[in-house]
Amino acid sequence: MKFFIISGMSGSGKSRAMATLEDLGYYCVDNIPVALIPAFAEICQAATGGQYERVALAVDVRAGKDISHLMCAIDRIGEIGCEYKLIYLDTATPTLINRYKATRRKHPLMENGVTMVDAIEKERELLSGVRQHADFVVDTTRFEVAQLRETIISLATGGASSGLLHVNVVSFGFKYGIPADADLVFDVRFLPNPYYEISLREKTGRDPQVRNYVFCDGTADRYLDLLFALLDFLIPKYTKEGKAVLTIGIGCTGGRHRSVAIAEAVNRHLLDQNVLTTATHRDSVKG
Repeated sequence: MKFFIISGMSGSGKSRAMATLEDLGYYCVDNIPVALIPAFAEICQAATGGQYERVALAVDVRAGKDISHLMCAIDRIGEIGCEYKLIYLDTATPTLINRYKATRRKHPLMENGVTMVDAIEKERELLSGVRQHADFVVDTTRFEVAQLRETIISLATGGASSGLLHVNVVSFGFKYGIPADADLVFDVRFLPNPYYEISLREKTGRDPQVRNYVFCDGTADRYLDLLFALLDFLIPKYTKEGKAVLTIGIGCTGGRHRSVAIAEAVNRHLLDQNVLTTATHRDSVKG
């Protein structure tokens, strides 16, 4: 039996994660009372006919004060011989605030005049023990819906044991900050900068004219030869080590031209190597 427990910050994507697992054929229960978790696990183990071969539970601060007993309940699952994996979804506070504003929903801990920031930080403190004991911690701060779905699929279908690794290639501008979830960061500010060509300034690195400018003197080609060799060496090592998600940040000054062109080239190379990969251009519309 495959048994997943999904927890984490409110607004971090737990509902989407559960929907993905349900699409994979998991029997999903959201917001189950903490005290019932061990009994539910026993029922699933004793069931016949395959109904509970794959199960997923979502538990978070909606459980109220019982959330403090979550780790005890999870430990009890292990004691009865049920193998489980705990996935914790985390997200930066500013992103959570923006998501709540967009959905116009109230944080579950916003009571008696508590501000949203205070509610989020209180939740983070309440769940710190759960995060510490998680088998997988997934930072969804920069995730699009598709990236979260692909990550959950990778974890559910074996991730470490099956050799699946999803690579996120993210172009960005250093003036907007390095992506918080980046595992590897490469600086391409030494390449020819199309920003200083008026005809190219408003275009992005996906435009053929911009790409040709970035690659005009052969430096980018040489750089990519070295970078591809490094990634071809590293990715099998990360896969063997059991890493489920690898985020590669490619940065230039504003994130519109050079980083986008190089990120696209990296993504194409990885696809040619049969690596599961996506390219995201975080700051390309900012410039």
